[in-house]
Amino acid sequence: MPSALPQLGINPPSSAHPPLTAEQPPAAPAPVPAAATAVLPHDLSPWGMFMAADIVVKAVMLGLAFASLVTWTIWLAKAMELAAAKAGATRALRRIEASDSLSEAAGSAAKKGKLRGAVGDLLSAALTETRRSADLGEDGIKERVAIALSRIEARAGRAMARGTGLLATIGSTAPFVGLFGTVWGIMNSFIGISQAKTTNLAVVAPGIAEALLATAIGLVAAIPAVIIYNVFSRSIAGYRALLSDASGEILRHLSRDLERRHRAAAPASRAPAPAAAVSLVPAE
Repeated sequence: MPSALPQLGINPPSSAHPPLTAEQPPAAPAPVPAAATAVLPHDLSPWGMFMAADIVVKAVMLGLAFASLVTWTIWLAKAMELAAAKAGATRALRRIEASDSLSEAAGSAAKKGKLRGAVGDLLSAALTETRRSADLGEDGIKERVAIALSRIEARAGRAMARGTGLLATIGSTAPFVGLFGTVWGIMNSFIGISQAKTTNLAVVAPGIAEALLATAIGLVAAIPAVIIYNVFSRSIAGYRALLSDASGEILRHLSRDLERRHRAAAPASRAPAPAAAVSLVPAE
């Protein structure tokens, strides 16, 4: 039969055109690597990423969360303290301005017979120095009272600013601490890529997500700390301005009291001395 094919104009089968054979089953697909079929973890919530994070990243996140808690604690305590101090200083300043003398100002600003607060300390210092220097010159009294008042103002300002330095520290360092956690998490992600020998998203994404969560917590801790620190700085400056106004009013009252005392003592000094007794003994 094959020899008759050329005569019929049909070429015999060759290697370029192999003869038809029975239908063969399709070849089985190549096995897919396990990493390629992996899927992203179902729990990509912040808590799930925290629990799946490396121990170092966990420590960074816990430290930043504690710093954020400290920030809000300082805000609550310092806001209440500052509001109460400013309200008391404002009331005392109004009473001092309405008074006519230093003693009257001390009496009107006292609560239950006691001077309280920073303005009360200012009044107490002025009264104490005036009493101790009653027999001294007026210029010296004014100078010593001014020094005492300036030191009380500085001490009250330092006391009110206590704790705000921690806010500045948290605001300036928290982003870098979060960045350290990010670098550590990404480094672990690259190590996982090298061990799995694949760049599949399922291998890379969890570690990067954990790293970015550390950065996010760092920003959450830093941004409020910076804002609160700036607000407290302005409020403390206003509080110190109130104390400065109170010091100025106290010095004004002191100056008036000293001048009144001087004028009251002047007529007595100008009074004529009693005439000397005339001797009635006859001369020999």
